[in-house]
Amino acid sequence: MSGPPISPASRREPASQRDEIAESWRRTELAGLDPASALTRITYGAVDAADRLLAAAAPVLEDLDARLAGTRISTMLLDADGRVVTRSCGDQRVLRAFDHVGVDVGASLLEESVGTTAPGVVLETRTGVSVHGEEHFAVALRPFSCYAQPVIHPTTRRVEGVLDVTTLATEANPLLVPLVARAVADIEQRLLDGARIADRELLAAFQAAGRRRPLVAVGHDLLMSNEAALDLLDATDLAVLRGMAADAGDGSRTPLVLASGREVRVHASRVGGSRGGALLAVEAPGENRQRTRRLGRRTTGLAARPAAAAGPTGAAPVLVSGPPGSGRTTRAHELAEAPTSVLSSADALVGSVSAWARSFDVLVRSGRGTVVVDGADLLPPPLTDLVRRHLARAVAPRVVLVTGPVEELEGRAAALAGLCTRREQLLPLAGRRHDLPRLAGSLLRELGADPSLHLTPGALRALTAQEWPGNLVELRAVLAHVLERRSTGGVVVDDLPEGHRSHDPVRPLGAMERAERDAVVGALRAHGGNKVRAAADLGISRTTLYAKIRALRIAE
Repeated sequence: MSGPPISPASRREPASQRDEIAESWRRTELAGLDPASALTRITYGAVDAADRLLAAAAPVLEDLDARLAGTRISTMLLDADGRVVTRSCGDQRVLRAFDHVGVDVGASLLEESVGTTAPGVVLETRTGVSVHGEEHFAVALRPFSCYAQPVIHPTTRRVEGVLDVTTLATEANPLLVPLVARAVADIEQRLLDGARIADRELLAAFQAAGRRRPLVAVGHDLLMSNEAALDLLDATDLAVLRGMAADAGDGSRTPLVLASGREVRVHASRVGGSRGGALLAVEAPGENRQRTRRLGRRTTGLAARPAAAAGPTGAAPVLVSGPPGSGRTTRAHELAEAPTSVLSSADALVGSVSAWARSFDVLVRSGRGTVVVDGADLLPPPLTDLVRRHLARAVAPRVVLVTGPVEELEGRAAALAGLCTRREQLLPLAGRRHDLPRLAGSLLRELGADPSLHLTPGALRALTAQEWPGNLVELRAVLAHVLERRSTGGVVVDDLPEGHRSHDPVRPLGAMERAERDAVVGALRAHGGNKVRAAADLGISRTTLYAKIRALRIAE
């Protein structure tokens, strides 16, 4: 595929620009992009192949592509984050041209990423737009003309995505504008029909579940709760449950601490599959015991047996494991009995091994309280053996070991962990979103926040939707940012850092995707990062390998 020759040195904006294009160029320049190199900053991310937008758009795109067969006109669907969900064209040369400039599935076409494009302008303005030839900011995109229209949900009025049709600038045709508009209208109608069906299924399941226990139904655009739930939950709890519903698997049971401090368990049931909603039944532990007693009174032929007496646990060692930033050190202190002493592996690594050993010996001889060994998996072998000998004696003081994830422990560290009869493995923050309100409240107190400062349901919903790669360290940084903007009252979404305001939860990888990711990572490691050899080993093309690296969130 070829277009009119474009000089890389052509960096000036066209002399006469429409207002929407001129404003887009100004926004792009403020983002620090350069026309000649804009596409080198293109970013990629995972897209959801089971997303409701793609489900609604697939039949429409199939019909549109059939009508455009035999032309060099391509279609492209983008999600609300500006990432390419799917692309199609009957001319393979067009797709290769897109590959060449990096416009692949998962690519971000936001203005801040690639400059002025039709999809990027649409996401900024919420209106349809066409961008022709020289109006593109990136030099590499100037051979094309693009026509794009926002896909807006008829019920929520949220932008669900963008439909874009692209052709050569020399073959631009104004008749493509109504073609795109008609296709978008069909997609929006299918979104509405799908929402109605999903809502009806969820409502039927909600009504069939009964009213005795607290029950919350969460759909994409629907939130229902029965009277028992309203008596138990406040607005903050409902916001947390809404966030939990996105990740909850069918039949999952998750502990949750309510805003009132009451501990409950949330039982999730999916309705309508992954694209549907969820029923969340909230149950307090006491209710379980009452139900068991009632069942016991009705059961005959079974004699009640007294619970076994618990043995002495004062000296039993405890293992607290988890990834960095998961709160493992804080949890170790919560489990410790006063007086508490802390010995860190860092002190031995940068100081004196013998001094660390003497300190440990003094604490052991005292026979009192708790010794927290932070970073026990990083201790030098002589110190690991010293701690192990004390644990084997099973005498006071109690020792709480803090380590990385158990599955990553090896050798002496694994043997040391094996002596701990009590273990608590902490998940990354993204794996315990339900605990976020309690953690955020605790961190706000540590940061010295005013007692009146609290997270509103909207802010909590945004926070529970984040990936949290930095775990508690990242959450603490976010809350420190909040304190710079607000000192009292309710924290709203606009008080959060810009990158933490999205309400759309990131879709976790499925089992098959995780297996595929492991295979790709293994091949890359086996060949020292050489993608040509890794692709050959996997039996796929290099282009396919690049696409999988982006879609499966593999760091290069």
